[in-house]
Amino acid sequence: MATTVPMNTPLQQQIDEFIAEGASWLPTDLLQDLLSPIGQLINSGAAEKALKEGAQVPDFTLLDARGAPVTLSQLLTRGPVVMTFYRGQWCPYCHLALRAYQQALPRMQAGGASLVALSPQTPYHSRALAEKLELTFALLSDMGNRVARQFGLVFTIDEAVRGAHKQVGADLPRFNGTESWELPMAGTFLVDQLGTVRLAFVHSDFTRRLDPSVIIARINELQGEREEPTA
Repeated sequence: MATTVPMNTPLQQQIDEFIAEGASWLPTDLLQDLLSPIGQLINSGAAEKALKEGAQVPDFTLLDARGAPVTLSQLLTRGPVVMTFYRGQWCPYCHLALRAYQQALPRMQAGGASLVALSPQTPYHSRALAEKLELTFALLSDMGNRVARQFGLVFTIDEAVRGAHKQVGADLPRFNGTESWELPMAGTFLVDQLGTVRLAFVHSDFTRRLDPSVIIARINELQGEREEPTA
């Protein structure tokens, strides 16, 4: 599905308009199958088990889209880090979110923060996505969902609806390089330089994403804390 919604609107409005557009041409049964994981995640209370504000984030090293290692603790020496988990190159909602975050990146950097996006797909597919969307922040390959699992985000697409996902190009084994149909819930976290989560947004509905304005406001709060004179 192509993302055709203009970028000069709030992120959630962009996504909602895109969903409405898709509902007008996708077969109803297919759309229901694609959205079925949302109800299952809501009923299971999965989002409540994810990492929350105040938690310590485990360090990790993952490969970026060029195959170079990126280590969280090294990024934190330069300032806070925004971590956003997305499903993959095939996900149109992720396209909209990543483009919105790219647009907001200069304001994040002005607050001293860096941004990384994690998905279970291979570096090859991350590179293709970065080039397509002209992203300048790091796309990290969390193959096997190792880091996502530590954040409490991992779930499995039911076998009954895997065929529906393949119909719209979401063949997870092809993108992720494994036979697993595991994905992370879409989540965004702001981690301060001590490795503490200062903002956590996780939603069972993968069409709900955190607007970058909320992240920027929290980054600015952190910057204010760092600049306060000590007694």
